[in-house]
Amino acid sequence: MKVIEKALSEGRTTLSEYESKQLLAEYGIPVAREFLVHREEDLFSTTARIGFPLVLKGCSSEITHKTEKNLVRTDVRTDAEALQVFRELRSSISAMDSVLVQEMVQGKRELMAGLTRDAQFGPCVMFGLGGIFTEILKDVAFRLAPITQRDALEMMSDIRGAKILEAVRGLADVDKDATAQILMNLGRIGVENDRIQEIDVNPLIIRNGKPIAVDALVVLHPA
Repeated sequence: MKVIEKALSEGRTTLSEYESKQLLAEYGIPVAREFLVHREEDLFSTTARIGFPLVLKGCSSEITHKTEKNLVRTDVRTDAEALQVFRELRSSISAMDSVLVQEMVQGKRELMAGLTRDAQFGPCVMFGLGGIFTEILKDVAFRLAPITQRDALEMMSDIRGAKILEAVRGLADVDKDATAQILMNLGRIGVENDRIQEIDVNPLIIRNGKPIAVDALVVLHPA
C-alpha cells in the first residue's frame, strides 16, 4: 500500500488520521467525507464542497490524542467560524501543518472496531462499544483474522451491550451486514499488510442505521 510505504520511507510508525482513513477506504470501509487543507485560501472551497455543520481537526502523524490536546472542534457552522478555528489549530502545535475538514456525522450510537497483531496468534479483529464508553466499559470481542461473516455476527452478539445494535427509542436497527463487512475488511487489512501492528477505528458512528468511521489510527511495526 502506497500510504504505508510512504510512512515507512519517512521513518514513521503511525499514519495520520487522514492517511489512516485513506487506507480504510481502499478496503471498502465507509469513512466520513473529508479533505485535508494546508492553506487558508483553500478553506472556503472545501467548506462549500462538504457543507455545514463541519468538524475541524488538527492533523499530523505525530498527534494521536487530538481531543485531549483541544485539536478537535465540532459543530462549525459558518465560513467565518471555520477560518477562526483553522487559524487557531494551525498555530496551536508546530508539528501540525494541515487541518482536516470533515463532515459532521451525527448519530446517537457509537461503536468501535479495530485490529491488533498478537506476537503469537497474528492479526486479531476487535469490536465493541465506542466513544466515551470504550475506556469505561471495556466491552469488546476478539476473533483471529481472517474472519467470516458468521464470525463477525458472533462478535456483535458477544459484547454485553449487544442490544445497542437493535431498534431502540425510535432508532432503527444497526445494519449488521454492513458492520460485519467492516470487521471482515479489517481482518483482510491485517492479513494482507504484515507491517500493520494496530488499527483503531473509534468511533464508528451509526447514521441512519449505517456505521461510518469518523476517526481512525493505524500503527505500523517498525521492522
